[in-house]
Amino acid sequence: MNLTSIPAFQDNYIWVLHDETGKCLIVDPGDAAPVQKAIEENDWHPEGILLTHHHQDHVGGVKKLLENYPNLPVWGPQETQDKGANRIVIDGDRVAILGLEFSVFATPGHTLGHICWYAAPWLFCGDTLFSGGCGRLFEGTPEQMFLSFQRINQLPEQTLICCAHEYTESNLAFALSILPEDVDLNGYYRKVKELRVTKQKTLPSTLKIERRINIFLRTEDSDFIKQIKNKTNLQQSKQLFAWLRAAKDNF
Repeated sequence: MNLTSIPAFQDNYIWVLHDETGKCLIVDPGDAAPVQKAIEENDWHPEGILLTHHHQDHVGGVKKLLENYPNLPVWGPQETQDKGANRIVIDGDRVAILGLEFSVFATPGHTLGHICWYAAPWLFCGDTLFSGGCGRLFEGTPEQMFLSFQRINQLPEQTLICCAHEYTESNLAFALSILPEDVDLNGYYRKVKELRVTKQKTLPSTLKIERRINIFLRTEDSDFIKQIKNKTNLQQSKQLFAWLRAAKDNF
């Protein structure tokens, strides 16, 4: 199975899994045009669409793709039903497609109905976890997002983090404002800046990498708490997570 990312809008990635026969699965098609172009250029044959949440930059291309492929199954949470989803899934569901079995798990925070799709090694996490960062809380609470991060952090370290936006450089800049002396952060930030200069992608990441460079995954780490005690005296992980998300909002 091969993974391709299709750039869309300013910083979105639409993910496509495709096998050697050309059968493909499309994740969060916010724009139909680049997806249709890739389908035609690669002689792909769409077998389904997976949606993570209802925001337009993730679902905007669904209805057009359904016009072109009217029998295409579209799986998504309840909040995507009026956006084109015709197969509604909930936490704990499993979906078999392209010889893979995807697990659905709820990750509220960015939106209340946000879900992630996991079939090892791929995690399609929409706008929940970004490389080096955390999705903005439009509908959910910091506690909900903290718990969503804990669910993701239970996955194997080799999990490929297929998030939906190229935010890595700005996320690491924020992280360095919190931990300016961190060796892992500084090294990875330099690497990412070099990639972005040549317009190369920083995704997918891996959970192993994220556990080192994503400070939102480190709020239960006693060393991390000690390192930022000059900025906040918060000790509880959930409170520290909320403090970090608020600081990122104001960064």
